[in-house]
Amino acid sequence: MRYHRNRIANYRETREYDAQRAANQNSLFVGACFLLFAVMATYKEASLATRPKTLDPAEYFNLSPDYRRAEEKRAALRAQLKRQYLQQLNNPHRKELIEDPALTRWTYARTNNNYFRPTAKTSLIGGLFGVLPLFALYLVFKTDRDKREAKIKAGTYERPYKLST
Repeated sequence: MRYHRNRIANYRETREYDAQRAANQNSLFVGACFLLFAVMATYKEASLATRPKTLDPAEYFNLSPDYRRAEEKRAALRAQLKRQYLQQLNNPHRKELIEDPALTRWTYARTNNNYFRPTAKTSLIGGLFGVLPLFALYLVFKTDRDKREAKIKAGTYERPYKLST
């Protein structure tokens, strides 16, 4: 019986705590709305651009219930994915890498350039920075090797590191 009373007391305390927390969140929400309204009031219209939807008071406070429900679903999904990622990240027995599909897509998008056009300029730049250095290194090493072989055949080559004195 005593255990049951303690559980009821704990439940009441948590309900009171939740009520206090909700009141604090409501006051924070009111403060955030006031701050947002102050930002909207000081926002100056640009001559060639329209006001963003997030700063339009008529659109911001009069959102449809469907739109709010969709926003809540997206926020819940984001929170779930974040919780799942943090759970994987903080797992002390983890032996494999954490696969992040969004990061994989981002990396793939960065490596594939959809707007590249092969032109004379890009071909010249590719030749100067891709082919020409390789060809120059080949010539340097080949001529150095040929000169050394010619000296060795003539018997005039002085080895820089002599194995026997």
